[in-house]
Amino acid sequence: MIPEFQTLTDSETELMLKAPILVCILIAGADGDIDRKEIKEAIAIVRKEKKNHTLLSGFFREMAQDFEDKIKILIQSYPFELSKRTPLIIEELKSLNLLWKKIDPEFSIAYYEMLKSISERIASSSGGLWGIKTVGSEEAQYLHLPMITDPAKK
Repeated sequence: MIPEFQTLTDSETELMLKAPILVCILIAGADGDIDRKEIKEAIAIVRKEKKNHTLLSGFFREMAQDFEDKIKILIQSYPFELSKRTPLIIEELKSLNLLWKKIDPEFSIAYYEMLKSISERIASSSGGLWGIKTVGSEEAQYLHLPMITDPAKK
């Protein structure tokens, strides 16, 4: 159990654990195609972060368990069609805004920054001219996660 999540319900804890994967799916699938490079980047992010000794290291250790399976299962659990998948993910991510006041402010700020970092890394992991890492226009509209309120500004 992650100590910062003690004040959350089981479904809220699940959302907190699932949100980084949702961000990956949202950004990777923004162009209609979640490619292998984007999945590999998400896995690399989690593996690297769970080794760091930061405020979020306990969170990453918990989330990293079977991460590759989790992301594949979640991808399959959402509609394949972009126009149906994206609104569902956006609505789920919006729910994070209600949780900021229930968890430690320092943790919520670090968590939010981590989501934005994941978004940026996934967006630049694939595509571009000859595979040069650039952010496509589809990804750019979600890159800064406009559906999630910055907890530092509350």
